[in-house]
Amino acid sequence: MSIVSIIAIFFVVWWIVLFAVLPWGMRTQDDEGEVILGTVSSAPHNPRMVRKAIATTIVAAIVTAIIWYVVDQLGFGVEGIADYFLPRQ
Repeated sequence: MSIVSIIAIFFVVWWIVLFAVLPWGMRTQDDEGEVILGTVSSAPHNPRMVRKAIATTIVAAIVTAIIWYVVDQLGFGVEGIADYFLPRQ
C-alpha cells in the first residue's frame, strides 16, 4: 500500500470519525441557560472543536493503522472478500 493510498484512507476516515465525534459532550445553550440573542437555543454552548479535532485525529490514525495492517500485512483485499463470500470450487 503506497503512502498516497494511506493518506487518502486517513482523509476519508478522518471525516467519517469527525461526524461521530462532534456530539461527544455537547451542551446546548438551552441546557446551560445562556441563549445568545439572535441564535437558536439548540446551538452549542461551548463546542470544544480543538479537543474534538485532536480526538478525531487520534481515532482516525488508529483506524487507518488497523486498515493498513489488515490490507498490507495480512493480505486481505478485495479478492479475499470475494473468496470469503463466494468460495471458488
